[in-house]
Amino acid sequence: FWRCVWGCYHIGTLSYGPVSEGMGSCSASVCHRTCWPFHVERKNIINDGPQETVSAEAAVLNSRLHYYSRLMGSSDRQLSPPDHVIPQPDEIYIYSPLGTAFKVPGSDHTSKNPSIITIFAIWNTMMGTSILSMPWGIKQAGFTLGIFIVIFIGLLMLYCCYIVLKSPKSIPCVDTSDWEFPDVCQYYFGKVGQWSSLMFSMVSLVGAMVVYWVLMSNFLFNTGQFIYNHVHNINVSDSELETNGSEKVICPYPNTNPGGNNTISTLFLSDNGNMSDVNPFERYWSKTNTVPFYLIILLLPLLCFRSASFFARFTFLGTISVVYLIVLVTVKAVRLGFHLEFHWFDKTEFYVPEFRLLFPQLTGVLTLAFFIHNCIITLMKNNKDQKNNVRDLSVAYLLVGLTYLYVGVLIFAAFPSPPLFKDCIQPNFLDNFPSSDIMVFVARTFLLFQMITVYPLLGYLVRVQMMGQLFGNHYPSFLHVLILNILIVGAGVLVATFYPNIGSIIRFSGAICGLALVFVFPALVHMITLRRQGMLRWKTAISHSLLILLGVANLAAQFFM
Repeated sequence: FWRCVWGCYHIGTLSYGPVSEGMGSCSASVCHRTCWPFHVERKNIINDGPQETVSAEAAVLNSRLHYYSRLMGSSDRQLSPPDHVIPQPDEIYIYSPLGTAFKVPGSDHTSKNPSIITIFAIWNTMMGTSILSMPWGIKQAGFTLGIFIVIFIGLLMLYCCYIVLKSPKSIPCVDTSDWEFPDVCQYYFGKVGQWSSLMFSMVSLVGAMVVYWVLMSNFLFNTGQFIYNHVHNINVSDSELETNGSEKVICPYPNTNPGGNNTISTLFLSDNGNMSDVNPFERYWSKTNTVPFYLIILLLPLLCFRSASFFARFTFLGTISVVYLIVLVTVKAVRLGFHLEFHWFDKTEFYVPEFRLLFPQLTGVLTLAFFIHNCIITLMKNNKDQKNNVRDLSVAYLLVGLTYLYVGVLIFAAFPSPPLFKDCIQPNFLDNFPSSDIMVFVARTFLLFQMITVYPLLGYLVRVQMMGQLFGNHYPSFLHVLILNILIVGAGVLVATFYPNIGSIIRFSGAICGLALVFVFPALVHMITLRRQGMLRWKTAISHSLLILLGVANLAAQFFM
């Protein structure tokens, strides 16, 4: 926890910096000094629930601060504690729903980050599993329409994020220095805002964990298949439909309906294509029937750890994974070349139209891909020059959008049509490369290890928010935590077994959590703020009402795709 040593208390938060930030017109009269962090050992920063994790030094300093605060009055500065008894700021980590993390320095102004660090921190936090579905999303919308949708949704999400970023500063006479957007929702909408923001936050977190389980099953299966084939010198065709060049690209589900979303039917083939002749390895090493259950042995015990601090040390792997994927996409595009034909509305044998009615699937994916609204306030607090917050946020969104466009456009354009048809592009574009591909094998192995380390962090966030709200304790008992983890793991296993389509999972998760935290709450908060200031105009009310309707339409459309 943190404490402002000059009488302003902030318990159980992750805030830092001057108390006067975000306090509106009353800040000068409430607290004139800087809010210093209360020191806790680094290994205990993540798990702040159990009492035994707080160090002895932290307990002593806590008692000392209590002593000073009781001695002094609200306006008496003579007994203010001297600087030498205040500990130096330690490290904290801010996590996104997609599992990446950003290391935030302490509250000392000299340690704040320059704009370039802040921009890439936002980029790193926003980059998630959605990048694997970008080529599929562009294919579902059509090449031309898909590019316009990525730009449009990116700008829309940027504007909503801007509203979220400035929302605490519009609240007068309240210390909002340690607030995030769910706190703003609670201020404006009471218990409804508190519980609805928690519920939609859970949707994004649990949805991300389900996507991770599907991907980990996929990567573990293909990694094991590669090792088995390499050890036994087996040269197996992954699918009936593939290219014949040195750079093989496959269509793993050739029975896919080009006009729909039937991209999850599984084709099981043995070495000679006879489904009745299956060797023991293929019987016990199945992408959907066995591998999802093997992961339980590894991940369920990890979810029950009291602290997730050990896994936080590996969050840098997310940046390396994204960089490697960009390199992989570039190499494949150069070797395969571009295969494009423009058919605006008519589908041909090998190409999809430029405008397709399935475009809401891409909007759902992008809502989660650009989602950072629930932690953007904390990320931007550490920016060295607060005047540049809007500029830096815009640049970060630009970089994220360019990254998504780069991966999505290059994979779509380089997909070899003919002989394969563009509708073969999978929700996870790595599935379009055979398990024998060395570069793809490295990518799958790297992503598998990264997701194994990030998955417990996501589970920890779910536990902290859920148990904290229901029981007031992040770890009420081992039984409570075990039951919650079994439910989460069970959801992942069921989806990985019966519906391993990460594209659909991402789009539904994005549309659901985006409805509240991206469209409805930011628009309502903005209109309420302007109304209280007497500045609400009918044009603003209409445009932001349309923004809410757009979020509702985005969610409703997912059920008709």
